[in-house]
Amino acid sequence: MTETLVTVGLGERSYPIRISSGLLDKIGPDLHERKIGSKYGVISDDRVAALYGGRFMQSLAAAGLQAELITTFPAGEASKHLQTIAALSSELAQRGFDRKTALIALGGGVTGDITGFLASIYLRGIPFVQVPTTLLSQVDSSVGGKTGVDIPEGKNLVGTFYQPKAVYIDTDVLNTLPVAELRGGLAEVIKYGVINDADFFAFLEQEREAVFALQQDVLTKLIARCCEIKAWVVEQDEREGGLRRILNFGHTIGHAVEAASGFRLIHGYAVAIGMCAAADLAVRTGCLAAEEAERIRRLIAAYGLPTTIPADLDREAIKRYLLTDKKTVGGRVFYVLPERVGAVKITDRVREEDVEAVLQTS
Repeated sequence: MTETLVTVGLGERSYPIRISSGLLDKIGPDLHERKIGSKYGVISDDRVAALYGGRFMQSLAAAGLQAELITTFPAGEASKHLQTIAALSSELAQRGFDRKTALIALGGGVTGDITGFLASIYLRGIPFVQVPTTLLSQVDSSVGGKTGVDIPEGKNLVGTFYQPKAVYIDTDVLNTLPVAELRGGLAEVIKYGVINDADFFAFLEQEREAVFALQQDVLTKLIARCCEIKAWVVEQDEREGGLRRILNFGHTIGHAVEAASGFRLIHGYAVAIGMCAAADLAVRTGCLAAEEAERIRRLIAAYGLPTTIPADLDREAIKRYLLTDKKTVGGRVFYVLPERVGAVKITDRVREEDVEAVLQTS
């Protein structure tokens, strides 16, 4: 299958996003040619390591690369904390990793965030590359250089901006992805249509069956378009000083819902709920027509995602998490609200009573 290439243009820190079926076995030769590190530490969770770790390590060795699989950690958000970073840092030091070595994140968003953060602080920064294995990480978290871990007070409150040297996306790995994880990734995909591309939103409306059938041409087009939008935004605003905030559509309330659930809700499901809540909030504030909000909700539901906050979640806890969100500035919560499908605005001028009403009715 023909490879698709998207470039994140950041001057000397620009990097390629390679998208293709069967790419996993071709990464070794490319890394050998690019000479990103003298030795590679492959970091993965226990689930992905069991699926692809052996095969991936063999492909790196066949390309003549020196690589080691670093002790894996339990899959899931619960591993995304500073204790994991400390343990991995110690292991890197014990194995003799120095400033000329590099890391490879083989896994989903949690693995990518952990590896990127570790790479940014180990020996004050070593290179890393992303090999995302979930749809969510392929279309979103592996691109753009956001890294971080959670603390009890909130999600991703400790982290850095640190760009990878390359991103390798093999669409074949989605064949082993649980359906729930696929749906979770599709929430982020829908986000891109709402914030930037009405035609892409319509494409998602039309191609739902092909997406769930994992048709390679459709998947490649879907992933590439998301990466193109993400790259364009990051090129304009790498450190989230303005425009990049639009990528947080659905995440402000979504992160609060996710945290209030004790991370029982997977990230994509929480984002889906957050997008519906943001659309409702946009209708209440008069910037979005009710029929447009319904169109957004209808597509989210069509992809099997939740559209309402679970009844058993403590609304007061959600509000507390909203105030500790990393996007809150000076006690002001910023919301990304759709004005129509394909366009959003960023505002902190949202009345507390409107937020309260949405939390109670969504």
